[in-house]
Amino acid sequence: MSAVLFTGLLALLALSVPIAVTLGLSSTIALHVSGTPLVMMAQSVYESLDSFGLMAIPFFVLAGTLMQGGGIAQRLVDLANALVGWIKGGLGACVVLTSMFFATISGSSSATTAAIGSVLIPAMEKKGYPRNLAGAIAAASGELGVIIPPSIPMIVYALSANVSVADLFLAGILPGIFIGASLIGTVYVLARINGFDAVADISFRDWLRHLFTALRRAALAILMPVLILGGIYGGVFTATEASVVAVVYGLVIGIYVYREITWRDVVPMLGRSAVTSSIILMIVGFAAIFAYMLTVNQVPHMVGEFVTGISKNPIVFLLMVNLLLFVTGMFMETLAAIIILAPILAPAAMKYGIDPVHFGTVMIVNLAVGMVTPPVGVNLFVVCQVARLRLEQLVRPLLIFLAVLAIDVLVISYVPALTTWFR
Repeated sequence: MSAVLFTGLLALLALSVPIAVTLGLSSTIALHVSGTPLVMMAQSVYESLDSFGLMAIPFFVLAGTLMQGGGIAQRLVDLANALVGWIKGGLGACVVLTSMFFATISGSSSATTAAIGSVLIPAMEKKGYPRNLAGAIAAASGELGVIIPPSIPMIVYALSANVSVADLFLAGILPGIFIGASLIGTVYVLARINGFDAVADISFRDWLRHLFTALRRAALAILMPVLILGGIYGGVFTATEASVVAVVYGLVIGIYVYREITWRDVVPMLGRSAVTSSIILMIVGFAAIFAYMLTVNQVPHMVGEFVTGISKNPIVFLLMVNLLLFVTGMFMETLAAIIILAPILAPAAMKYGIDPVHFGTVMIVNLAVGMVTPPVGVNLFVVCQVARLRLEQLVRPLLIFLAVLAIDVLVISYVPALTTWFR
């Protein structure tokens, strides 16, 4: 039965069938061949979506849309530019830093990439960056959208592996900062070597003046993640309730304070957010029936025994998991991969004495890298659309950032303090 399930999955993926349809159809075929009533399909999908925690996803998606259209993205760009725009490669560093800021709002990698790339890729071109390099910087930085909390994949992993959403959010803070710093360093080195993004000398006094001006304009934008994350960790509200607070905050700021959106604009924003949320939740629902079929056929048990039989060393286990997740991320959508693999790998990790929250962070960071790897890296497609590039044009400059991200993944894997510091 497992052979039927995986054969159907691989065949449909090879035909470029959307991942939600691939998971649902391959599971349906396996159910039919096994003689299981197809009503199990509907029951499993319904039960997987009947979750209070999952309600956070459409609200965080809507909050990100409101922030993008409500003028917050531009204010975060101005703040990041005031902070790092004076260094060599400052505009590229600004892309990374703005992505870090926006990640605290959107919870989505593709939303972060689209919001920041559409503003800063043209600006980087004017500063002398090759367009493909500018696109590569935006794509690599966009992955921070699912690492720095709040994060939609973290919510899905927490529900799949039965761990605390708040603990996962805390665990993502330092890894996100670490990855962001490594990307900024890479941009700086590239700018020094290639001689683009020249900057004018600026006095410390002028820098402080520009910084305070940008801080004043972006103060309410920065307050949002403080309000949301502070409320979660302070026990004021849950992650799901926080997502609703984020929507209300975004509406008030966008309509009544910044006045860059009107109530008439809210309707199409609701439509775009509904479409995005429905796609995500379809993946979650159909991935659940796929995971059910794996469990019925004892695939998690067999994989766990196979992995533990190779080596009793947690270092070797983490290396194997990193390789598996890297390859998986190249071909499978992140949420589907989490729902399918988390129930398999998380129990095996606990047998090695690996903290489940640390392992969840390693898994999410790994799959986030998959968002910038061909052939199905969602960030790459967003950048290609924004920058009018072909996928093959991005590959060469992207390899540099993938090498840096691979090193980051290994450091996060083998230095648990990065994920457990705040707990």
